[in-house]
Amino acid sequence: MLLSVNVFVSLDGIMQSPGAPGEDPSNGFDRGGWLVPYASEHTNEVVQGWFREADAFLFGRTSYGLLGGYWPKVTAPDDLIATKLNTLPKYVVSTTLPDDEADWSPTTVLRGDFLDDIRRLKAAPGGELQVHGSWQLIQALHQAELVDRYRLLQYPVVVGTGKRLFSTGSTPVALKVAEGDSRVLPDGVVSLTLNPATFGMLAAGSYAVEQGRSKAISR
Repeated sequence: MLLSVNVFVSLDGIMQSPGAPGEDPSNGFDRGGWLVPYASEHTNEVVQGWFREADAFLFGRTSYGLLGGYWPKVTAPDDLIATKLNTLPKYVVSTTLPDDEADWSPTTVLRGDFLDDIRRLKAAPGGELQVHGSWQLIQALHQAELVDRYRLLQYPVVVGTGKRLFSTGSTPVALKVAEGDSRVLPDGVVSLTLNPATFGMLAAGSYAVEQGRSKAISR
């Protein structure tokens, strides 16, 4: 399966607590709910497109608890997101989650070397193993170079503080934009699909003046 990270981010890269003030107040974060004023039929259409590709889900414990406390209550049969989340296999990375609390069926708790577990899941047949939210897990997956695709909805707001998708010290990576899946929505939200090209290195260059003209020179 292809492993995709699907997240909402602000212009300054914040992904913490986008959907509600109390969603993730860790580290004193008090600016939650920042995407809600920009929610629209256009953003919903993009997110539904993400979920159509899902064959399984991978969560950290916090996001598993948040989403698992909300989406089972959405029972409308025509709600694509709820149907996918409530019926497809779910994997949650946790060393402390008791089995009786992993009751958003079907759920498997990954308790040991979760990166090896995820490599095995990626080797299995299927479409996408999707990550939604799960900031700490995303950091580990990125550092291990396990992410095959990033899908972002970037909102035209600067949050100013909080957990960033790519934190200081992240492994460098060059990404290619999937042009057919990337566009600016009518409300100013940017939908981006990015595929990692090379992990651990970045192309670089410099500018120089040649024959009176400024020219970019790649190394």
